[in-house]
Amino acid sequence: MRTLLKIVGVALAGLLVAGSVQAEVAKVRVSRQFGLPYLPMIVIEAQRLLEKNAKASGIDVEAEWSQRAGPAADLDALLAGQADFIGPGIPTLATVWDKTIGTPQEVRALIAMQSMPYVLVTRNPAIKTIADFTDKDKIALPAVKLTGHAIALEMESAKIWGPEHYNKLDSITITRSHADAAAALMSNQSEIDAHFASAPFYYYELATPGIHQVLKSYDTLGAKHTNGVLLTSKKFHDANPKLCAAMVAAFEEADTFIKAHPREAGQIYLDVTKDKIALDALEKMVADPDVEYTTTPINVMKVVDFMHEVGRIKKKPASWKDMFFPEAHGLNGS
Repeated sequence: MRTLLKIVGVALAGLLVAGSVQAEVAKVRVSRQFGLPYLPMIVIEAQRLLEKNAKASGIDVEAEWSQRAGPAADLDALLAGQADFIGPGIPTLATVWDKTIGTPQEVRALIAMQSMPYVLVTRNPAIKTIADFTDKDKIALPAVKLTGHAIALEMESAKIWGPEHYNKLDSITITRSHADAAAALMSNQSEIDAHFASAPFYYYELATPGIHQVLKSYDTLGAKHTNGVLLTSKKFHDANPKLCAAMVAAFEEADTFIKAHPREAGQIYLDVTKDKIALDALEKMVADPDVEYTTTPINVMKVVDFMHEVGRIKKKPASWKDMFFPEAHGLNGS
């Protein structure tokens, strides 16, 4: 499987021949992944908030929504010109920003999408902390080395064994979608005995007898942190200022709706995703105090600084604003 680094290298050439982006496009293509981190996108789609806010800005646009299984597929689509916006995590942003900054293919984030933890769970009763993992264990996460889950595991490893051993557990991590990892873990019939999960999957897993929590990423970073960010290319951003402003407004409207109406937001999620979960349970997940649907970047630099320290990225941004377009610069980010 190609890594994000390989995808960046291969796909950049595709952008050179993809043609110029027309100003204020009539159709915008938005790609999301699975799970509750993408609830704002789901609400925006269901309530046609992007079209509404674009119309208020004087432009007519139709949003085309798609779903991909992981950050590698999302980034591939963006760099290949098959998506205009994607919503991966901070490590994907840092990786693609590092590779494209100052080039015609430059990619940055428009806004953050939410703050949510990653939760590491296991069915192995012997594992109380990550120091208890052995070579016999397998930890599933969305992409080895290059997702927030992978970086959080490395940051915790550095705290326990020292900075030089940050990658001590990398050899027992494997790439799986959250849905596949959760199914494997809960089945108790797979080599996968641990999963560094996003919502709602860790809720499902922790409700399963014999599965318990090992680590929460908020504890590793010492505070809440951004889970996902909305990325687009500088070329697209600069050619579509009204559309980008409408996208920001749509996210802010969706966030306000979710906070005020968690049950209704949960029903929209079920209607769109067809997930088999009780609405009462989903309402509690949406309203979980650990979850904050916000466009403000939070503790982005803790992750990016770590990635620079261990050599995952060559360039070190002076602040989080270097990786974000000006629409976010007035936010109280970090």
